[in-house]
This record gives sequence, C-alpha cells and structure tokens, in this order.
Amino acid sequence: MIYSMTGYAIVTHEVPIVANSEAPAISVSVELRSVNSRFLDLSFRIPDEVRATESVMREMFTQKLGRGKVEIRLNLQRSEILPTSGALNHEALTQLALIEAQILSHFPQAERLTANEILHWPGVLSKSNGKTPATDSLSATVIQCAQQALDELVDMRAREGAQLAAILLDKVTEMEKIVTEITPWVPELINKHQQKVVERLQEALGLATADNAPALISREEAAERIRQEVTTYGIRIDVSEELTRLSTHLRETRQILQKGGRVGKKLDFMMQELNREANTLGSKAAAKELADSAMTLKLLIEQMREQIQNLE
Repeated sequence: MIYSMTGYAIVTHEVPIVANSEAPAISVSVELRSVNSRFLDLSFRIPDEVRATESVMREMFTQKLGRGKVEIRLNLQRSEILPTSGALNHEALTQLALIEAQILSHFPQAERLTANEILHWPGVLSKSNGKTPATDSLSATVIQCAQQALDELVDMRAREGAQLAAILLDKVTEMEKIVTEITPWVPELINKHQQKVVERLQEALGLATADNAPALISREEAAERIRQEVTTYGIRIDVSEELTRLSTHLRETRQILQKGGRVGKKLDFMMQELNREANTLGSKAAAKELADSAMTLKLLIEQMREQIQNLE
C-alpha cells in the first residue's frame, strides 16, 4: 500500500456518569486532521483530566504513521450540568473567589466572572457523589476512540494513496512512451546535423583549398579539420546516454510505486534525477522535436513532484 499524508477522521463514544444506569453521560470525541509534512509531527489538544492518555496515544500514532502533520483534538462534552447542591466544590469556589478578588484589586475595570464561567472552571463541580466516571473508564474510552479514529485515518490515507499511485503510474507510462518514441530519432538527427556541419565547413574551407588561391591549408588538413569538428559536434549533441538514464530512472520509479510502503522520500529523489536528465536532454537537443519532448518530460516530472509531496 501507498499512503497519502492527507486525511480526516472523527469518532465519538459516550461514557455513563454512573455505571450500569441511564444517568447522563460524558461524550468523548476524538478528531484527527492530517496534512503533508517532511516528518511526523503530532499535535495534541487534550483536556487536563485525561492528559495522562497522551503518551499512550503518541506511541499508538507513531507505530501507524510515518510522516505528516497530525492534529489530535480530544473533546469531553457533558450532557448536563450537575444540578444538586452537593455537586459544587465549595473549597474550589472559595479559592476562585480569592483569585477573582486579587485580580479585581489590580484591574478594577475588569468584568466579574459569570455563573456559567464559574461552573465551567476546573474543579468547581465536585467529583464526588458518583457523578463523574472513574478515571480508568474515561481513559479507556479515550484510547478506544483514538484507536478507532486512527484506523479510519489510515484507511482514508490508504485510499487517497492508491489514487495518487495510479496517477503517478500513468505519468510514468506517458514519459516512457516519449522516451521510446524519440530514441530511434537520435542517430538520424545526429547524421543530419553532422552533414550540415560538413557542408558549412567545406564551404568555409573551400576558399583556403581552392586551386587558384594561396596555399593556406592543404586539402588533407582541411579534411582532417572537418572530421574533427564533425566528431566533436556529434558527441556534443548525442543524447543516447540521457535517454538511457531516463529509461532506467523511470523503471526504478515504477518499481518503487508497485512495491509500495513509505515511498515519498524515495520518489522525491527520483524526481530530482529525472529532472536532471530532462534538463540535459533539453540543453543538448539539436532538433525542435527533442527540445519539445524535453519540455514535455519536465512538465510531467513537475506534475509528479507536486503529487509526491502528499505521499508518506
């Protein structure tokens, strides 16, 4: 399998406040958002009362994910505010009143806390009287939600990865077709351009070897000069090696895609090598057909590179 780094998942479970009863419950929700990144970057947003689950979830995510910036949001939603007077933590209320008084003494213009803000202040609602689920039960539910959300995230990343792999393989096939088409042209193009060079050199050197002209250079020397220039020019415009390396790199890219796994960094390297050969092909192109083909190859490589940035 090939995995994308983009994905989303959300899972919600409920934990009864009182075990084995129809009393109100706490809703546990785990939301995951994943985008591309060079490394695995986990960002947790967890309420303090279940902060202890972070280490377990971090290990869980590290085992399943290789790369990507993943945001983990955990939300606890109580279905109702506890109504009984005994549910209030009077010690916490006293401490909160002292804190508010100190703040107001320094900032007289500040607004006082509302009843709603006081009730949502950590510790104000008592954890006694069996009105809060046991820590172990709540933590277990959080881990369960996180595991299920992670599985859904991995499935989504796998589905998108499969689609990206199919697109990339199509691009590889298209480039292989271009390389196959232009490879037979190379000898013919070299011969054609070498002939043009010969004609121009012969014309240029003709005056120097004319029968009625001063003997600036012998015919033998002129022929040798032409041979050297034609050979040098033929070497300079020969792109056989570049086409061979392009074919090799494309075969390797196809093999990486078919093998699967965490291929993002490998494919990114292959795009660098393919782009290098396409640039050389374009710079050595002695015919419009080769130059156009090199430009098309570079365009396809850039399109692949953009998609590869999303692969794990």
